[in-house]
Amino acid sequence: MNTLVMESGAPAEAGSPPDFLFTSSQGCIRAYDLGQPISTPACEWSLLERQIVQALAAAEAAGQANPLLVGAFAFDPAEASCLYIPGRYERGERTAPQATPPLANQVISVQSTPAAAEFKASVSSALDAFAQGRLSKVVLSRKLSLQLSKPAEPEQVLARLMTQNPNAFHFSLPLGQGRLLGASPELLLRVSAGEVFTHPLAGSAKRGSEPEQDKAVARELLASRKDQHEHKLVIDEIRRVLAPHCRVLAIPAEPSLMSTDTLWHLGTPIAGQLHAEQASVLSLACQLHPTPALCGYPTDLARQFIREQEPFRRALFSGIVGWCDSQGNGEWAVVIRCGVLDGHHVELFAGAGIVAGSDPAMEWAETGTKLGTMLKALGLGTEVAL
Repeated sequence: MNTLVMESGAPAEAGSPPDFLFTSSQGCIRAYDLGQPISTPACEWSLLERQIVQALAAAEAAGQANPLLVGAFAFDPAEASCLYIPGRYERGERTAPQATPPLANQVISVQSTPAAAEFKASVSSALDAFAQGRLSKVVLSRKLSLQLSKPAEPEQVLARLMTQNPNAFHFSLPLGQGRLLGASPELLLRVSAGEVFTHPLAGSAKRGSEPEQDKAVARELLASRKDQHEHKLVIDEIRRVLAPHCRVLAIPAEPSLMSTDTLWHLGTPIAGQLHAEQASVLSLACQLHPTPALCGYPTDLARQFIREQEPFRRALFSGIVGWCDSQGNGEWAVVIRCGVLDGHHVELFAGAGIVAGSDPAMEWAETGTKLGTMLKALGLGTEVAL
């Protein structure tokens, strides 16, 4: 994407940070003048759809040729969305802002919710549910609450995330209190001119510190029956949702490897062509969300298990973030490798997919590895997550 397009309103001042930002391999969306959010939960889809259609129509009437909807949906469809129709936006190449060394910050206090013992007990409960045939997979997560000696600066944290993870989906979204930031490795869905693409990830392993060790970790992950099973649950569910909407849907027979700076993942790139005048990216994304990669399988039973076991509300964590235009095109990524920054207070989140054969201690360690992405961007040691 080599052009910069401004929709409506005066140009942004040089160097002024956007109110909302989303980047991908396709480019960057920078949005300004967000106004009031649309907070209707996704479960009230008829009302939410009407509100979005009306807001897009109002933006067109105000002079925007192709207005956007930007923002995020919560993990639980019964919880509030955080969606905006920006007064103006830019589409262009994604360029990482200049990342400066993190400030010398200190952790005044840190708390994991749940603590290690409780998290491992929940994993054991999940294993019992698998043995009884009630569940096939569930994703369990934890929240890390940090109090810092100096306020975290969202712009600089985002710049470091973009430098650390240049191929990720980066996002920055204002909340009622604080700002959601992240560098997600996973695309939920992209639609462009009738072409649909998704790249689900499920099955992970911590990267090795030495090249040969790292290669061995990757080989072991690719050969792991446990991780292959976890991944297949995700692919089968995505096939079930997308196939009726597509005249062509190409799904590789086996997953492939993809990596971040800290983890290897099993991933499957899925491409298709929608039927003429088929559903928009927004309606399809909401049908897919949450996939078994973020919730579990069967979805409703896994979500109920999470409600019973997790002692905090996920809110936007493991929801979806992105954008769509008035023509039904857009991109939505899953809200992982993320945190909410609010001055001296920071909340970070990480989850692990639990299936038969999972080890409670290893799943706890995996959440610590995933928290490392945000901790590093904050200039803090990964030992904070232990």
